[in-house]
Amino acid sequence: MYSSLKMSNSLYPDFNPKLDLKIQRVVDVPPELVWKAWTTPEHVKHWFAPSPWTTTDCKIDLRPGGVFHTTMRSPEGQEYPSGGCFVEVIENKKLVFTDALQPGFRPSERPFFTAMIILEPEGRGTKYTAIALHRDEAGKKGHEEMGFEVGWSKCLDQLVAHIKNSF
Repeated sequence: MYSSLKMSNSLYPDFNPKLDLKIQRVVDVPPELVWKAWTTPEHVKHWFAPSPWTTTDCKIDLRPGGVFHTTMRSPEGQEYPSGGCFVEVIENKKLVFTDALQPGFRPSERPFFTAMIILEPEGRGTKYTAIALHRDEAGKKGHEEMGFEVGWSKCLDQLVAHIKNSF
């Protein structure tokens, strides 16, 4: 006998504080522009790495199984490529990407996390939620120690500034 998988109607996953990290803020730019900044490689390069780091490369194939690849450069010039694929794409509402899978849903060798970006209209702005899902507590702790909250918050500030200066 087969059982059906029930999917939640919510944009949000079940949040597990032992494994997951989250930032959530209301920003004063509309979801459509946040979406454009997240899904256009030329825009991603302007805000995706927390300054003084930079993003030197970005490739996006915006569909489930499509590539999401970035390369960040440290202030010392060392480059850090990171890649994976999109799992879910709901225009102007939700992006889910992971390094656990490579393009075409091929398993990766060293998965670190899955990211969810959720955009909801809030007045003239956007309720912006970024969630990082980890396999285990050690992965979450490592991401915290890398500066998840400060880094992702700074990137959000850079994203908003980029939108205001570019659109």
